[in-house]
Amino acid sequence: TTTTTRTTTTTTTTATTTTTTATTTTTTATTTTTTTTTTTTATAATTTATTTTTSPNPCSTGALSWNTSATPIVNSSQISAPSGIYFNSNNTLFIVDEYPNAVVWQLLSNAVNVTNVAGVYMSSGPSSDRFNYPQDVYVDASGNIYISDFYNYRIQKFTSGSSTGTTIAGITGQAGSAFSQFNGLRYFTFDSTDTYIYVTDYNNHRVMRYSTSSTSGTNGVLMAGNNGAGNSNTTLYCPWGIHYLPSVSNDLFITNFYGHSVIRWTPGVSSGYFVAGVPGVSGQTPMLLSYPMGIKIDTYLNIYVVDNNNHRIQMFCANSQSGITIAGTGIAGNTATQLISPRAIAFDSAMNLYVADTGNARIQKFLKL
Repeated sequence: TTTTTRTTTTTTTTATTTTTTATTTTTTATTTTTTTTTTTTATAATTTATTTTTSPNPCSTGALSWNTSATPIVNSSQISAPSGIYFNSNNTLFIVDEYPNAVVWQLLSNAVNVTNVAGVYMSSGPSSDRFNYPQDVYVDASGNIYISDFYNYRIQKFTSGSSTGTTIAGITGQAGSAFSQFNGLRYFTFDSTDTYIYVTDYNNHRVMRYSTSSTSGTNGVLMAGNNGAGNSNTTLYCPWGIHYLPSVSNDLFITNFYGHSVIRWTPGVSSGYFVAGVPGVSGQTPMLLSYPMGIKIDTYLNIYVVDNNNHRIQMFCANSQSGITIAGTGIAGNTATQLISPRAIAFDSAMNLYVADTGNARIQKFLKL
């Protein structure tokens, strides 16, 4: 019996020959006859190639823009000094009203009037139901509300439906430089599971991380800075805004208020690198910033910066340090195209842009084009 195996390879198909031997025995006197039958089976193996197509960054192609004329959705008849703003998944807008109102407002989707969800209206203080110059707000998937409380030196967490908060970071009334303390705190950002909060510790020139389930006096973990104020890539200078989007980058994006810059910093390492503005230089050209505050990044790593003293919102396409003005004119004013000392921005699910126009005591909506 002779068995021959032949393998033929094409681009995606392999043919394999298998030999099966069947034996038939016939007995006549002393004669035995053996018959061999060969059966060939062809087996095809198919390989599927998957091609991933990446869409171009709309910022780089000029396809990312907003109407330059805004609509006020909340004005000075309801709020006094909007600081931080946040949209949840239901397109409900939350507004921190810093002073003198010292509360957090909620504006439901399609509503026209705000309602108070945290703080006591026109009453500042250190008690668990009050704030002293609140700055930023975030609402997690369970409806818990987080507030940075500047002059109470703490982060307050209000469980859904509660009128009193619990301190999860900092010590009420105690400013300091220990890792359990803040010396004034501005904005914050969260990881993708709301396990950790990252806080700009303004006068300590650093960023700290705390567990969202921690308690007052718990030590945080240093993420960036803590080398004094400065404009080098190893220091922060009164950090104000911060954003973390771990689905696209492991880095923190931080605004240096007195440094007139944005620095990108991998948490826990000793230095970062500047991605917008010129450190220590204030100005109004596309390359410069003047006292930046809030910041957001998108899934393309485009950067949106609230350029407070230039009364505008700047967009920096990924890997570009030349800003594009997407809201405001660079001149302070109260028209539909102007802003006065804006502090924060937020985007709804349709990428419409909302600006806390602090100097005009209003929230402006710029429609995505």
